[in-house]
Amino acid sequence: MAGTAGTPGTPRVLRAMNDRAALDLLLEHGPLSRTRIGKLTGLSKPTASQLLARLEAAGLVLATGTSEGRPGPNAQLYSVNPAAAHAAGLDVNPGRIWAAVADVTGRTVGEYELPTPGRRSAQSVVRQVTDALDGAVKAAGLARDDVHRVVIGTPGAFDPNTGRLRYASHLPGWHSPALLDDLAAALPMPVEYENDVNLAAIAEQRLGAARGHGDFVLLWNQEGLGAALVLGGRLHRGWTGGAGEVGFLPVPGTPLVRQVTKANSGGYQELAGSQAVPRLARELGIEDLPDGPYDVVAAELVARAADHVTGPYHQLLRTYATRVATGLASLVSVLDPELVVLSGTVLTAGGEVLRTLVQAELEELAAARPRLVVGDVREHPVLRGALESALATTRDEVFDTSR
Repeated sequence: MAGTAGTPGTPRVLRAMNDRAALDLLLEHGPLSRTRIGKLTGLSKPTASQLLARLEAAGLVLATGTSEGRPGPNAQLYSVNPAAAHAAGLDVNPGRIWAAVADVTGRTVGEYELPTPGRRSAQSVVRQVTDALDGAVKAAGLARDDVHRVVIGTPGAFDPNTGRLRYASHLPGWHSPALLDDLAAALPMPVEYENDVNLAAIAEQRLGAARGHGDFVLLWNQEGLGAALVLGGRLHRGWTGGAGEVGFLPVPGTPLVRQVTKANSGGYQELAGSQAVPRLARELGIEDLPDGPYDVVAAELVARAADHVTGPYHQLLRTYATRVATGLASLVSVLDPELVVLSGTVLTAGGEVLRTLVQAELEELAAARPRLVVGDVREHPVLRGALESALATTRDEVFDTSR
């Protein structure tokens, strides 16, 4: 585990590599004995003992009891110290900010939801972000300084060339050119920003349906229609951060929209976005529509339709599947991904029934034929992706024992 033949390395670097390997194994498997760690890393018992003593002294691992129920004497078990570091994630949309704090093992230890209705200024955005973070920190029984890093997910994307938020005109207060500097001044820890759909893809790649896949597309339909593109194991964000803004994609079945950024609308959003589902239901004569925002209504209608094999609800689902596949065909024709993950409440509400219909339609419309799956991370996928992103960097820094 220490390295490969011909690779130079000082004893300190080699020890750090072994330390990180052991910590990753403890994160993956949970509590392990010295003997088991030695077998999994290929280290001798004395070296494994020295490694664990070193990590315990550094506050990175804890002795957590003994093994029981096996032949022979009980063995001391070790696990990653949850208090070694904490990271935070925020999921921002026009109506609320949802914040969470996780310990270094990935366990969520505090959550807080802050409603944010109405118009907002850049100053109020800074206050709301800090209030939401403080609420989650307090729920975790921590102080703000205990948080190593925070990742904030928003609709649209911050242009890396200008620092301004693009593709999200519906998020008031977030478009000031000084906003990122103001947030950096207000928060004591490093802050990163990521598109919300990209974070949902990170959650699926780390924890869900895309584990083990280096090339996949996540198609998201909730408050808006978007996509995340993972190519060669890495997120593809584009020159201005706008890769995956497929709501603007011109598609057959809707009028060609000019100046889409000003209209905040595009062909694919009009064809298959959440607002299209209740409109389609009315056209099919469905009258008992639920109340609520478009995405809530659309998810409920799709869920109902998945339980019908005939009638207008079944026709609603078949038509919706064709509309989803129409835009998806353009994506897969260009990218040829290994996998497509259907995510967001409107798409996951249809479950396997909708997935099967979209898969069949896609095979008729595109030469590339990726496998379609329904996303596994259903509870706060954007927030979970923000935490996973923050934890990945935090672990790289905290688990580095070479310094």
